[in-house]
Amino acid sequence: MNWSGIPDVAAVALLICAVASVAQRSQTSASKLWLTGWLMILLHFVAGLFSSAPGIWGSLAFIVLSASLALAGLLFIHASILYRKDTSSRWMLGSLLTANTLYFIALCFAPVGHWSLNLTAALLGLCPLAVMLASIRKYNHPLRWIVVILYGSLSIFLLIFQNRPEYGSSLAWNAMMFTVYLGCCIFVSYSFRRATAGTLVTIAGFFSWASIFVVAPMMEAFQPHVHIESEVWNLPKFVVAVGMMLLLLEDQIEHNKYLALHDALTGLPNRRLFHDRMDSALERSRRSGTEMAVMVIDLDDFKQVNDTMGHHVGDLVLQHVASAFAQRVRRSDTVSRTGGDEFSVILEEPTGREDAEHVGSILKQLLNDPLDLEDHKVHVCASVGIAIFPQDASDAESLCIAADLRMYDAKRHSRRAAHEAVPGRWETQANLESEIHA
Repeated sequence: MNWSGIPDVAAVALLICAVASVAQRSQTSASKLWLTGWLMILLHFVAGLFSSAPGIWGSLAFIVLSASLALAGLLFIHASILYRKDTSSRWMLGSLLTANTLYFIALCFAPVGHWSLNLTAALLGLCPLAVMLASIRKYNHPLRWIVVILYGSLSIFLLIFQNRPEYGSSLAWNAMMFTVYLGCCIFVSYSFRRATAGTLVTIAGFFSWASIFVVAPMMEAFQPHVHIESEVWNLPKFVVAVGMMLLLLEDQIEHNKYLALHDALTGLPNRRLFHDRMDSALERSRRSGTEMAVMVIDLDDFKQVNDTMGHHVGDLVLQHVASAFAQRVRRSDTVSRTGGDEFSVILEEPTGREDAEHVGSILKQLLNDPLDLEDHKVHVCASVGIAIFPQDASDAESLCIAADLRMYDAKRHSRRAAHEAVPGRWETQANLESEIHA
């Protein structure tokens, strides 16, 4: 047993605890894959304690050591793929894991030039190619081509150099690991295209990690008298771990910012973000001398939906209405949820009163048909109030007040019209409500 490796095992275990603590609050599934990858790194260091054992146990430790290190890199790659839940992505991960493990077994037990070594080297290039060709109609993504090119190049390299009697096995092992962690660097660079500290540190760490499998054999070949401590070679692993924790923290900060500015139920901007965007829209309208409109939309008798069908159905109604409204306005406009059953819309230039009223009528028409929600047919309608800048008001607060007043006027008008159309309906409802309150 290699007792000198125990400090490395302890350090990686503490690092995993730190990553797990940060990942626990993460909202992404990638954090679980990262954590699993680091557990594989821990297994790699534990197996390294027994790699010098004689006989079959040392060989098995070498296979576990190699396969766990390769699997960790493959999990890091898989975590960087947005479509990783697709069946073909799982097949790609499984085929690469199988091909890598079979090659390490052949590298450990097969003699130089043996057919099994050449076969497993060929499988490293053929397996990802077969998965890509089988799913190319559904996913023809650049990252798939990168995997095929990387492992195709690795397969060719191994077939050429792995059978060298003196250094073939060592060169093949390092080429395998270089390919895996170079892939990690490329995939993270492609998937996290943002100039943040977490991204830069993680990319630099993976690049350094991959470079070790080139620099270390070169140092051994050309500078054998130079001794470098193992902690130096392990440093990129810790850099990657720090980068990943920074990425998780950055994602958590962005998620918290999103929750602070968006409605949790519908995902629309909340009142705070609505007022920020309205101030910006007013400033643009003042500079350009153009008009803008604020529209307040209130769902009529929405309380009855909650009372008769339950709040769960009411939430589904709000989500459906929010989605319908957001899809029917321009990208430059803003739809927000500013109250329980109240939505507000900012319509920027070019928008006059006639345009705003046309948009309001379109949004009302979206609610003409009953909604089929969990075996319930729900019919909702809305009252719309519109205020135009600068005719109706010159500041944000006055504009919202004007739109609110017109919305309440529209609501009273619709109730009066319904009362005239169905006499007695509203008296019965009012009497019922008075009895309930009494």
